[in-house]
Amino acid sequence: MTDPIIELTDKIKARGKSPARLAPDPVNGPMIRHWAEAIGDTNPRWAPGPDTEAPPAMAQVWTMYGLNPERMPNDPLPDTMQVLDDAGFTSVLGTNCDQTYARTLKPGEVPSISTYLSDVMGPKKTGVGEGYFITTKSVWTVGDEEVATMTFRVLKFKPGTGRASVDKTKSSRPMMNKDTSFFWEGTQAGELRIQKCNACGELRHPPGPVCPKCHAMDRGFVVASGKGTVRSFLVHHAPVVPGKQLPLTLALVDLEEGVRMIGEVKGDVAIGDAVEVWFDPIDDEVTLAKWQPAGTPAPEPAPEENPPPLRATLREVPPSDIPVWEVPITPTLVVSTALATRDFQDVHHDRDRSIGHGSKDIFINILSTTGLVQRYITDWAGPQTQILSCALRLGAPAYPYDTLRFTGNIVSEEDGVTTIDVTAAVSIGNHANARLEIRK
Repeated sequence: MTDPIIELTDKIKARGKSPARLAPDPVNGPMIRHWAEAIGDTNPRWAPGPDTEAPPAMAQVWTMYGLNPERMPNDPLPDTMQVLDDAGFTSVLGTNCDQTYARTLKPGEVPSISTYLSDVMGPKKTGVGEGYFITTKSVWTVGDEEVATMTFRVLKFKPGTGRASVDKTKSSRPMMNKDTSFFWEGTQAGELRIQKCNACGELRHPPGPVCPKCHAMDRGFVVASGKGTVRSFLVHHAPVVPGKQLPLTLALVDLEEGVRMIGEVKGDVAIGDAVEVWFDPIDDEVTLAKWQPAGTPAPEPAPEENPPPLRATLREVPPSDIPVWEVPITPTLVVSTALATRDFQDVHHDRDRSIGHGSKDIFINILSTTGLVQRYITDWAGPQTQILSCALRLGAPAYPYDTLRFTGNIVSEEDGVTTIDVTAAVSIGNHANARLEIRK
């Protein structure tokens, strides 16, 4: 039986490329300046002057529809969105944005965009709900010259149809006092701390006021490696435990440092298995230390409707060939970059409406993330660096009052082209993973 949604979208796909749609305004200095100010990019190539260029990441900005759009007939993306809206798949989540750049644009040029529907896949069960993945491909031209391309993928889903989840905030709260506060401050910082007697050096867990070995009360702590071995475990099937998904595995873990801890385990384990710690933020005050089999890949970042459980830890920050760059996320950064990129989606500037859509807060848009990634690279490689391509995968949302931490690693250098992997992480996981090709 043919899926009626696929049947309708196949007709849109069969239309092929949309007619070229001209940018509403020529490439111009004020928009470039606003972009550069919002992104904080001081590259002199974007500065006002006779030789001003537009940052490559702005390619899409010139043809954004704006606040009160009049859609072009035969534009496949809004038509496809309408098919899904009519079927109840009303929510959208951007996932991939791959761009290539033949050259930068100059003031006075008027780019045009042509788009075709490449693929519609579904229905798929995802964490946010059942939905369809829509892939479009766009080409920007100036006259007959192709200047940039983009493959864009979004998930269009039915809200409220995601996988069942539990309310972690209903979990029993741990005891916090002056003897244990260092431990819970550590879990919030992504550190597993073991109490240490400053008098004799004895390590002990659980924490207490007096050293059981020398009876001193001079307490300190060390940061554990976060690695251990399962000494024993049990699997709890019933009764229901508030805030927990059953069955629930609890293990007694021997740490490398020689102390033991009891903790919840994510995944299957056996006695003697190697495990490693991860940190699960329950709310703004409590982060639990949990365990998982050693070498387990980091869980997929959860969508904004259901914040992900894994907190990025200091130990999880990968080695970086490029100096780490940290950007505080403020409401001003989120809103100013959204407006500078002509992205008027309410989730990027209206907190009440964003929460109404199921999000925790407003969050940074894709175009701004692309701009920040490219700024990170050109700040390091030099202002004359040519960005050839940027393939970006989105993960955890970047909310205000968090910090974006950029790291980069050189993948290859061949024929004058350097390939670099960039990770932009926030406290709840990786916000974006990008692969760029540049020519210095």
